[in-house]
Amino acid sequence: MAAVDTPEDAAFRNEIRTWLESNLTGRFAELRGLGGSGREHEAFEERLEWNRHLAAEGWTCVGWPVEHGGRGLSLRQQVIFHEEYARADAPARVNHLGEELLGPTLIALGTPEQQARFLPGIRNVTELWCQGYSEPGAGSDLANVSTRAELAEGRWVINGQKVWTSLAQQAQWCFVVARTGDGARKHDGLSYLLVPMDQPGVEVRPILQLTHTSEFNEVFFTDAATEADLVVGEVGGGWRVAMATLGFERGVSTLAQQIAFRRELDDVVQTARELGSIEDPLICDRIVRAEIGLEVLRQHALRTLGGEQGADASVAKLLWAQWHRGLGELAMAVRGGTGLTVAEPPYELDDQQTLFLFSRADTIYGGSDEIQRNVIAERVLGLPKEPRA
Repeated sequence: MAAVDTPEDAAFRNEIRTWLESNLTGRFAELRGLGGSGREHEAFEERLEWNRHLAAEGWTCVGWPVEHGGRGLSLRQQVIFHEEYARADAPARVNHLGEELLGPTLIALGTPEQQARFLPGIRNVTELWCQGYSEPGAGSDLANVSTRAELAEGRWVINGQKVWTSLAQQAQWCFVVARTGDGARKHDGLSYLLVPMDQPGVEVRPILQLTHTSEFNEVFFTDAATEADLVVGEVGGGWRVAMATLGFERGVSTLAQQIAFRRELDDVVQTARELGSIEDPLICDRIVRAEIGLEVLRQHALRTLGGEQGADASVAKLLWAQWHRGLGELAMAVRGGTGLTVAEPPYELDDQQTLFLFSRADTIYGGSDEIQRNVIAERVLGLPKEPRA
């Protein structure tokens, strides 16, 4: 993908930049910068209102085909939209899982009936989604999921537990990978189900994190149910659908993520200047390495967008997770002992402390680094599979 805007792209960049300047005003101006990683609890209802304002103005689902309610933007224009959104310091959107993950999955693999039922609610931000993948015994190894679903009287009856489920407490629906049969391989017999959260058989338990927030949750399914036709793809073909969703997760929005990373890095550098720690050769070297690493992230993303998100997606996850965790460690090194304390009541963490603590999880969620390295080793380098007990 070209790194320089064409005249048409430049005009589109100016359009979205102007719109954001005109609309991030009044009550919405107070939302700037809210809701990032580790801070999803911030002003949730207000950010939901902002998301619905975006929808009313046609600025949700911009990459979806026009026939499904999107803008049908080119890949380059999608990148521009996400870049400008991040540069404007606009609040984190509450509908990422529906808009960026499930919606494209339904467009690619769902039935016309499923598309008609669910895409409008995602586009209008009237139905929110969470992701039911990880389990206590199957974090990044989806083939080991044990949550089961059995077909009875025209409905799937679901029993099991999911964990690390982001924003489950706000979602109306969950896309769940469950075992509906058995096969010669662990990948066989999985199905991808769309499950309503507001029912007696679903219990959500927030998980208290190091940051004292609870974006992640445990979700327990006890004879929870969903309709028989709410399986995406073929029954038993859920592995393929789940992998498609993960590919969409690592798409164009990752470039906006990198602009947020740039803002965090700039903040760390400014702190280093103010405290004088930038004069330390070791700190200065780490800052330079962080600058280089961020450019590597961008170039890799630009090079791989639009292609099959196979091993490239695993490389991208490894790159950004390691980089971001390292940035949190750098932030604390820059501040020294002052990074270990909070100044005054109510003793809340500041942005850099939140960055450090929350980024400890970056190498785990979304596919742990160990799993990503196995994917690269086996599918790219052709190495033998890791022995499993």
